[in-house]
Amino acid sequence: MSLFSWLPGGASDAEVRSEVWSLGVRHRGEALEGALAELKAGGLSTERAQLLQACVRKLKQSRSA
Repeated sequence: MSLFSWLPGGASDAEVRSEVWSLGVRHRGEALEGALAELKAGGLSTERAQLLQACVRKLKQSRSA
């Protein structure tokens, strides 16, 4: 069970993994930096912002492991 899956609109682990992969493709292998840039740019739906924030948490967690 995903840490955030119980929240309304929370992203599942599979959604986060998929989005991390997509971020890496869009941002030339720099998924964390890409997610942060997309969040900073703004203009996102609540669901998209939550997904990107979940990706940032996941990527930071994997860097520190």
